[in-house]
Amino acid sequence: MSNAWEIYDLLQDCAASDARIEEVLFGVAWTLCHTADGTGLAMSPATSVRTLPWAGSLADNTLRDLQSWIRAWDPHQAAVGMAAINAGIGCPAELARHAVALDNDAPPNLAVFEYFLPRLRGKRVAVVGRYPGIERYAGVLDLTILERYPGAGDLPDPACEYVLPEAEWVFVTGSSIPNKTFPRLAALARDANLVLMGPTVPWLRELREFGVDFLAGTRIVDETSLRRTVAEGGGTRIFGTGLAYHVVDLGQGEMNWVRSTISDLVGYRERLKHEMEAWYTAPGRGTFPRAEELLRLDRELSELDSQFKRLWDARHGSGVAM
Repeated sequence: MSNAWEIYDLLQDCAASDARIEEVLFGVAWTLCHTADGTGLAMSPATSVRTLPWAGSLADNTLRDLQSWIRAWDPHQAAVGMAAINAGIGCPAELARHAVALDNDAPPNLAVFEYFLPRLRGKRVAVVGRYPGIERYAGVLDLTILERYPGAGDLPDPACEYVLPEAEWVFVTGSSIPNKTFPRLAALARDANLVLMGPTVPWLRELREFGVDFLAGTRIVDETSLRRTVAEGGGTRIFGTGLAYHVVDLGQGEMNWVRSTISDLVGYRERLKHEMEAWYTAPGRGTFPRAEELLRLDRELSELDSQFKRLWDARHGSGVAM
């Protein structure tokens, strides 16, 4: 993207609200912003401080007052700004209708990886951030983990410049938005299926314009338990108490599938054409026995081309909105 601040402009425009903030909780792992109309979350910074200069002064501000903090370079301010933005956005009804609730056998914080697992086998997968327990997939997937504070087997985050352009699937934490790494990560992953995931994810379909194929965010199922767990220092425990993962396909995932299928069918059609040419080279032969298959491939390619055009128009604003 040419303007790295573009996504932050979008977030502030979409979340702008004069709702009064009733409470801000700054937990060890999560930051929560609560109003009478909704609650938003963001991951708290990994760096801790003994005190914050604005402690005790956030309640009674409007969401609009704090949403601009998303632009701050101070990570604690940016986390509050992100939580305020998510409180303002909520989960729009249109996206909620298309959201798939994840209910599988994986630990709740790994439900997203379990959901996508059938599509990930045999693919080059990169994950930005080490999710607790993700090593369970190390022997199953071609998996690279990028981590700011790398452990055994991880790569340091500068390796993203080399890894993400070669990956076929990329999972990026929503906390990349407040920490300002999202614009670059999204640019590097532009040729991959990009999944933006975690409680920090804002529920905005417009994120497809930044290369996001899937939103794997969370919805609150028990606000009382969520607030208590955040306040008491809960990390992944929020997934087992107050939150549940949901996934929405923003459309580019389907575009990538259609594009890949067209490429495969074109290659197969070329091989059949070579067979047909070889068949008719020999004298006295009748109709090429796979002629009907060639005609079927032509019909399929035509239908896929129309499908891709519909998706392209919807994504770029020149067709019916998806």
